[in-house]
Amino acid sequence: MIPRRSLLTLAPAAALAGLVASPRPAAAASGTVRIGYQKYGTLILLKAAGTLEASLAPLGFGVSWHEFLSGPPMLEAINAGAVDFGITGETPPVFAQAAGTPFVYVAADPPSPSGEGFVVPGSSTAKSVADLRGKRIVTTKGANANYLLVAGLDKAGLKPGDVKIVYLAPPDALAAFQSGSVDAWVAWDPFFATAELTGARLLEDGTGLVPNRQFFLAAKKFADESPAVIHALLKAVGETEAAVKADPAAAAAKIGPVTGIPVPILVRSLSRLGYGVGPITPDMMVDQQKIADTFFGLGLIKQKVTVTDAVWKG
Repeated sequence: MIPRRSLLTLAPAAALAGLVASPRPAAAASGTVRIGYQKYGTLILLKAAGTLEASLAPLGFGVSWHEFLSGPPMLEAINAGAVDFGITGETPPVFAQAAGTPFVYVAADPPSPSGEGFVVPGSSTAKSVADLRGKRIVTTKGANANYLLVAGLDKAGLKPGDVKIVYLAPPDALAAFQSGSVDAWVAWDPFFATAELTGARLLEDGTGLVPNRQFFLAAKKFADESPAVIHALLKAVGETEAAVKADPAAAAAKIGPVTGIPVPILVRSLSRLGYGVGPITPDMMVDQQKIADTFFGLGLIKQKVTVTDAVWKG
C-alpha cells in the first residue's frame, strides 16, 4: 500500500492553428499571470518544464504558480480574483458557471475516459456497478468523477438515491477507501491509478460514459485584457504535451520527486491522459451542456446554465 502521507497533497508540439494564429497585441498593462494547477495534469508538466517564463517575458509578463487539490477550489480562486488561468476537468466549470463565476473556456484537450472509474476493494463481492445498490460510494462533489458516478449509476439502472453517496476531498476519500469505511470510490487519475496499483479492483471506467476532458479556463477579465498571454500559454501547453505524449515515463520521472506521487502511478496516469490541446468546439459544448442539464435536473446546481455563454471569443 502506498503510504497515505505521501498522497495527501494529490488532487489529475505543433503550433495551435486555431489558438495561436494572429494573436491580438498584448494588453497595455503587463504584470504576472497567476496559474492554478494540480499535482497532476498538463499544467504541472508545463511548470516542471520551466519554459513558460521565457515565453511570456517578451510580453512583459511573469508567472506565479498556485497549487490546488482539485478543480472546484481552483475555480473558487478564479471567482475571488486570485487566479487568472487554470485547468480542470469537465464538471467543475459547470458548477462554477451556475454559481456566477466570471470565467471562460479557452481550450481543451482530447477526451481520456479511461482515466477515471469505479473501484472497489479487492475483497469486495461486487462484480458490477449494479451491485453497489445500497452501498456507500465516495467521490468528490463537483469534480469530474461526480458526473461519472451519476452516469455509471444510470447505466446500471440505479438512481443516486439508490446508493449512499459520501462527498469528500481527494485525500479524505483515499483515507476512507483504504480504511474500508466506504464500499466503492469513483476517482480520477492519479487517485484512480493509485487505487488500481494498491489492490483495488476496477468495476468500470469512463469509456462510453463520459468524455473526461481537461479544460483550460481563464478569468474572463484577464482573457479579454491579455489575449496574447492566453495564446502564448496555450502554445507552451501544446509543446509540453507533445513532449510528454512522446515519453510519459520520462515526464513521470521528472515530476515524481516534486509531487510525491510514486512514478509507477504517474506513468499509468500520464499514459492515458488526452494530449493535443485545441480550440473549444461545438461538440465539446454539447457534452458540457448535457452535464449541466443532468446536474440541474438532480438539484446539484440551482441555476440552469447555457455553457456556450462561457466560451471565450478571443
